[in-house]
Amino acid sequence: MINQLLLPYHFQLYESAAFIQTVDAIRVMVVRGAGAIGAAAGFAMAQACLEAPAANYAAFISHARKTIEASRPTAYDLFAAVEKVYQAGLTSPGAAVTAAQELADKNASDGRMIGETGQHLIHDGYRIQTHCNAGWLGFVDYGSALAPVYMAHRSGKKIHVWVDETRPRNQGARLTAWELQQENVPCTLIADNAAAHLMSRGETDLVIVGADRVALNGDVANKIGTLGLALAAREFRIPFYVAAPTSTFDVTSARGSAITIEERDPQEVLFVKGLHAETGAITEVRVSAPGAEAWNPAFDITPSGLITGLITEKGVITPDRESILGIMRR
Repeated sequence: MINQLLLPYHFQLYESAAFIQTVDAIRVMVVRGAGAIGAAAGFAMAQACLEAPAANYAAFISHARKTIEASRPTAYDLFAAVEKVYQAGLTSPGAAVTAAQELADKNASDGRMIGETGQHLIHDGYRIQTHCNAGWLGFVDYGSALAPVYMAHRSGKKIHVWVDETRPRNQGARLTAWELQQENVPCTLIADNAAAHLMSRGETDLVIVGADRVALNGDVANKIGTLGLALAAREFRIPFYVAAPTSTFDVTSARGSAITIEERDPQEVLFVKGLHAETGAITEVRVSAPGAEAWNPAFDITPSGLITGLITEKGVITPDRESILGIMRR
């Protein structure tokens, strides 16, 4: 995997030799993003099947499954991948490995199709706003929210991307801005709380974000701050799209309120990491008053009524129960 904890300052591959190491990589966000988490979790399950002792195979992989699922509670791709690979693993370790690779390949293919479908929503000259990171770093390839951006850019459309910094872990500033630079897509980083002001000035034509889980009624769990962006977009009549493969759709959650919201370490709010100007070392510094307490929900829920459409690998649909059930049956 690409070690995302070191980006954008250092590019380094991370090798995980055992399932518990892969679980840790998911938990501490060496790998992050709904699609990439799902793929990594699938491989972790396959690793567990390979490591399981023959005399205690079923019990070992059952325990491993629970361990993997506990690493990140909100991203649905993780649970869907673990379930598929676990079921394959009940047949044999080899079947588990095959299932994990198929899931990873499909994730990349779904990202490509989301890009081809979504790029038709982007017109020449558009200024697109996005939040967090939902590009190829967050998938096996292509991404979700950024896939249409890349396809539009490659087709010759002149576009510009406003990149929310996305506190507290700054995935926009660290990852999305870096990705867009690699793709030569014009972009500008903004503070999260500048987004509504930008919209009020008429400088945003379209918002596209990703998703970590989509409920049956079309409510979406995504990186904290997405709800505020959607509310501002509605106020200023700007189309607000969510890009996600159908593997992110959780038809067992009737609405967004049923989705578990991960709460992370308050230290992520109280401190920030960056590159030391003189030594070049990645350094952590406090950005809060000493002794201050913090609350750190990783996601929020955007109601379906604020969403213009869902961009999937099977087409663009309205965010409602009937449309979601229909596309899941295709």
